[in-house]
Amino acid sequence: MAILPQRFAPDQCQAVAREVLAARRGQPSALLPILHDIQDRLGAVPPDLLPMIAEELCLSRAEVHGVVSFYHDFRASPPGRHVLKLCQAEACQSMGVKALTAELEQRLGLPLGETLADGSLSFEAVYCLGNCACAPSAMLNGELHGRVDAEELMALLAEQETLA
Repeated sequence: MAILPQRFAPDQCQAVAREVLAARRGQPSALLPILHDIQDRLGAVPPDLLPMIAEELCLSRAEVHGVVSFYHDFRASPPGRHVLKLCQAEACQSMGVKALTAELEQRLGLPLGETLADGSLSFEAVYCLGNCACAPSAMLNGELHGRVDAEELMALLAEQETLA
């Protein structure tokens, strides 16, 4: 897996975390909102911040790490410029997403769950996009697409690359 460098220096990451923690101080069940706020601002939840978050919330580092690692949406490093999420849930599986995944892995030269070394694309699994009636479904840069095939997704990626 290509590990992209953090977009911000460590001191900037810590400053963002301190701001987020201060804004949510005293809020019950604040761990998930804090993690989302940090990821929204930094593009990831850098592992270096987990001890600070744990200390602020009186949790163990293992508890914070457990939450970050449980949810597929949290990242330790920023994603590529484009993020293609391909649904792997039951409805999409029944409509051929396994074969579609294999074809895309081959065409992109990128295994599911990885980011290209140049940082241009992250190819990720997601386990429900709420679009089961239009399976198989994908999300490209936050935009949902249904009844997708490899040709359509490659065209969408090419279109996004020309817009970048």
